[in-house]
Amino acid sequence: MAFGLTSLRQRLMVLLLLPVALLLLGLGAVGFFYARGNLLDQWRSSAVFSLERAAHAVDMRLEQPEDAVKLINNLTGVAPNSAKEWEDQLVRLPGVTRAKLTLTETDDEADGAMPPPSGSFTPGMGMGRGQGGAQGVGAAVAGRSMRFMRFHQVEVAKVTSPRLDAAVGAETVTLIFDLNDEDKHPVARLEVVMSFAHLLEGLKTLNWWQSDDVYLVDNTGRVLAKGAEALPLGGRLGGSGDAFQIKLLTELLAKTSGTIMGPGVPVKEVAGFYHLSRAPWSLVMIARGDAVLAPVQDFLRAYAAAGLVCIGLVLLLIFAVTGQVAASVRQVCQAAREVAMGHYQDVPTPRRNDEFLRLAHSFNTMVAGLKEKDYIRDTFGRYVDPAVARRLMARPEATLLGGEKRKVAIMMTDVRGFTALCDTLSPEQTIVVINRYLSRVIEVIQRHDGIIVDFLGDAVLAFFDSLEEGEAEAVRLAVCCSLELLEATEEFNKEAAEKGHPQLETGIGLNFGEVVVGNIGSPARTKYGIVGGPVNLTQRIQAQAEGGEVVISQELHDLLPEQIHVGRSFSVRPKGLDRDIELYTLAGSAFCAELQAEPGAPVKG
Repeated sequence: MAFGLTSLRQRLMVLLLLPVALLLLGLGAVGFFYARGNLLDQWRSSAVFSLERAAHAVDMRLEQPEDAVKLINNLTGVAPNSAKEWEDQLVRLPGVTRAKLTLTETDDEADGAMPPPSGSFTPGMGMGRGQGGAQGVGAAVAGRSMRFMRFHQVEVAKVTSPRLDAAVGAETVTLIFDLNDEDKHPVARLEVVMSFAHLLEGLKTLNWWQSDDVYLVDNTGRVLAKGAEALPLGGRLGGSGDAFQIKLLTELLAKTSGTIMGPGVPVKEVAGFYHLSRAPWSLVMIARGDAVLAPVQDFLRAYAAAGLVCIGLVLLLIFAVTGQVAASVRQVCQAAREVAMGHYQDVPTPRRNDEFLRLAHSFNTMVAGLKEKDYIRDTFGRYVDPAVARRLMARPEATLLGGEKRKVAIMMTDVRGFTALCDTLSPEQTIVVINRYLSRVIEVIQRHDGIIVDFLGDAVLAFFDSLEEGEAEAVRLAVCCSLELLEATEEFNKEAAEKGHPQLETGIGLNFGEVVVGNIGSPARTKYGIVGGPVNLTQRIQAQAEGGEVVISQELHDLLPEQIHVGRSFSVRPKGLDRDIELYTLAGSAFCAELQAEPGAPVKG
């Protein structure tokens, strides 16, 4: 007896339920703290990123006048009668309501060498004043012995806070630019008045601006604009004495961006901020801790419910299953489920010499047989696409020695001049090059449902046997595969050139004919392949192909004459035949038109 427990049911309740409850409790605690930390980190990252994007949008609108000033300056400079033109051009910018250009008095002007400029100009001036202003600018330019003047530096001197402008009936912001000469002396000052609403257009389209506690504040913490909640316009961060807001304002004045956590576990509030680069303003986002950590709380509730359900199920199993017999059955059932999913595992062998010992031996023998069968299947499908291998194994004759006669498309590829190339490479380099090349060939053949029969050094013999769609589909697969192989060889050569490896050229022969398809060999060793005269003829046809060329037989061409495009045609008498045969070079195909064997070659239907 263990701890005075007299029944298996009691033992299971203590020895199983207690560890499960402790494990669930521990996992829940670890999961909570881990998830809480992850959520807070994610909120920090997303908050700063969102604020950065929003600040960038405002900065881009603030940057438009400066870019326009630089562009106008580079194109025209300041010349007689150009001041009003400058102002008119700036007023055309989106959001700009007024512009004012004022020339700065120089030392020469102060000594009387030239009169000061007649004043500043706005788009609403009359003709007389505009002409006088232009004359004043002209006099200033003439006093500098220049026909026109370009500023060498444009910099923002000040950006004002938004204020109500009676002229436009809305809030505006004034951007003040200093325009300096090449010695960095100020020679002019430009004031551009922009609509504050225009600057905030990008913010008001953001969902979080409409729903969260988001503020645009100046460098004193005064609220210039806000999203949906809390602080009023004109109020200040920390103005109510809130310790968290005071801490946020302190961080905001010390750093350009960041996040802070409020007090409490879980935290009551979290906040992020980001400074604008073009104005002394900052974007601030404040969120409630329970809103940020809501997924964790939902997780805890779901986890607690799942834990209770789990404990209840364990209790049901304990009451439903008792005794060592049930435990042995559970072991076998669990192992069977794993085997069904492809995870082979043995059943532990009981120490008792009874039926369950024999059951365990039988089960483990079955698993060993399944492993062996999978090994045979994997070997069978090593050079065959797994989907094709499954279709073949579904046919009973595919697993038997012998085969059946049927017409298939046959392809043979060979690397031209590889024997001579091997003489220039070490054995290790030769293996590296040929393996890289053959991996490309295998990939292309399997993609077109081809079945690789054999590797003959650098040559590959494969056939295409479309059992469902028929002979025409087999030819289509073979043709498209051969064209793609040429493209794959070109890509291989580009990569080889970058690595300093030699270039390869592939010659391909295609044929169509009746062969014996099936398992060739003996009960001890077999392979799935083809035999027959068309196989040997395919090798002879392949020998006629030059590097980068596909040669096809008359039989294959005649099966789909309208869809196969050929280049040259010629007659040969292959070894072993007493007659001439007609061969063609493949230029392309209507059913794989994006692949061309010989770009620019004449196409013949």
